[in-house]
Amino acid sequence: MSEKPNPARRSERSRQAILVAARELVSESGYAKVSIEAIAARAGVGKQTIYRWWSSKGAVVFDAILELSRADGGDIALPDTGDIAADLRTVMRATVAEFADPSFEAPIRALTAEIAGDPDLAAAYRDRLARPVEEAKKARLRTAQAAGQIAPDADLDVALELLYAPVFQRWLHRSGPLTPEYADTLVTLALKALAP
Repeated sequence: MSEKPNPARRSERSRQAILVAARELVSESGYAKVSIEAIAARAGVGKQTIYRWWSSKGAVVFDAILELSRADGGDIALPDTGDIAADLRTVMRATVAEFADPSFEAPIRALTAEIAGDPDLAAAYRDRLARPVEEAKKARLRTAQAAGQIAPDADLDVALELLYAPVFQRWLHRSGPLTPEYADTLVTLALKALAP
């Protein structure tokens, strides 16, 4: 007696195929040239399957990127060795490496452009990706405050902007290389500003 196919497994397989197809197509062709039909064809599903789960191409691309950011399956947490400078250098070096990676760069540029014109997508990005990541970063900064490594009255939202906004601006405007040395410089300058 054979087992009946598990619809949940088939649905998850289709969902994953759609997300992979979306990432690949955006990387290969650019966001503007990608269509729901192309994603469906690459994924081996009907476009109605895509519309069952997502309302737009931007929503599919967002989930494809969100899936990449959660590939490890664990909770978001920054390293905590007790040395905030070393931990921030590790995180900032990983951040600039990610922004310099072509497989990340094309879909995130596309998503950034879509967010600029789609308030619903911007809200989803803030709620489902940006806010949880920012909270994890602030949690690590709070432990540094408790250890006396950062000023106790430092505004942690501004601290994150000191660290990450220059990376985003350099990436967005392609105004300079995203290197480990650049990441280290940002950490040094931010920690001087945040010193107790």
